[in-house]
Amino acid sequence: MYDNSRPDRYFSEDHQAFRQSLRGFVDSEIVPHVAEWEEKGRLPRELFRKAGRMGIQGVLFPEDVGGSHGDFFMQVVVVEEMARCGAGGVCASLGSHSIGIPPVVRHGSPELRETFAVPVIAGEKIAALAVTEPGGGSDVAQLRTTAVRDGDDYVVNGEKTFITSGMQADVFTVAVRTDPDSRGAGGISFLLIEGDRPGLHRQELTKMGWWASDTAHLTFSDCRVPAAHLIGEEGKGFKAAMMNFNSERLIIAVQAYSMAQVCYEEALAWARQRRAFGGTLSEHQVIRHKLIDMAARIDAARALTYDIIWRYMQGLDPLKVHVARTSMAKVTATDAMKFCADEAVQILGGMGYMRGTASERIYREVKVLTIGGGTDEVMRNLAASQLGI
Repeated sequence: MYDNSRPDRYFSEDHQAFRQSLRGFVDSEIVPHVAEWEEKGRLPRELFRKAGRMGIQGVLFPEDVGGSHGDFFMQVVVVEEMARCGAGGVCASLGSHSIGIPPVVRHGSPELRETFAVPVIAGEKIAALAVTEPGGGSDVAQLRTTAVRDGDDYVVNGEKTFITSGMQADVFTVAVRTDPDSRGAGGISFLLIEGDRPGLHRQELTKMGWWASDTAHLTFSDCRVPAAHLIGEEGKGFKAAMMNFNSERLIIAVQAYSMAQVCYEEALAWARQRRAFGGTLSEHQVIRHKLIDMAARIDAARALTYDIIWRYMQGLDPLKVHVARTSMAKVTATDAMKFCADEAVQILGGMGYMRGTASERIYREVKVLTIGGGTDEVMRNLAASQLGI
């Protein structure tokens, strides 16, 4: 399989040096505590601060907000290495800032960047993105949460749901409709809303997987937000949301094939030491074929994702092609994760059904990646429309 530990056209020596330090961090600070955090349903705040000191939270952000201004392959290193812990909830919670803060950094005022982006990147605050609504799902253009201007404030009313880090977040980047009479993509804006604003209520949600990640349903009831908390231009939020989704989908693709890799490695280790019918499982052709099918799907998803990122960084593809291929990468990677999780549990047999194996946990977490960031069905339709099919 592809060896991503050596410098090549995707990863420089700097990328690989960061990978090695991050691998040590994951092994010492995360892996031993996964079971505990899964039971508690959230991560300790100290982990966010440690991640901030490691530079994990700021790899893509400019130096003026505390980031290291790395390229997207540096973010790939973060996602791949974090996934080695085998717990999607840990990755999702610790990475919620990566979709919540970019609109603030790109389009926010200097005051918003300094007050909110800087402490989030340092790990002192937790950020979350609030776009999905109970009645809208993947259809962002249908959002109904309104923000009506009243003097120096916006008055926000509506609901958001399935919000990662929603119970712990100190700050939310919220998609709202600032023109209630507008329909579809028009009239959508982003507001930055602090977690302790009067009128914001949170309800914790319980999930099939991602147990270590707290998830919330948010209700805004006449929640007054300073107009200065508008992110970018009023009514121009739909395009920003779509561009934010592109990055999120690539990150999901990386996490999906990396989780598939965890399943493959656990199944391979089990097959090499488990004996049945006169030999190890790995000596039986049917098991060897399962393992090679897993490896092939992981490599295909990884290769597609790397190529998309590299070509985008080189400016080789027009936006429509980039959006279409990003959608295809997400579907390809989540398909690989589904296949590998299923086969890994099958290879492990009864042990694969037991709590405590990574494959059992990942098996429960497969569906969230096929839904979050745009469902597989939406991804296929989006890719088709962008390519004129």
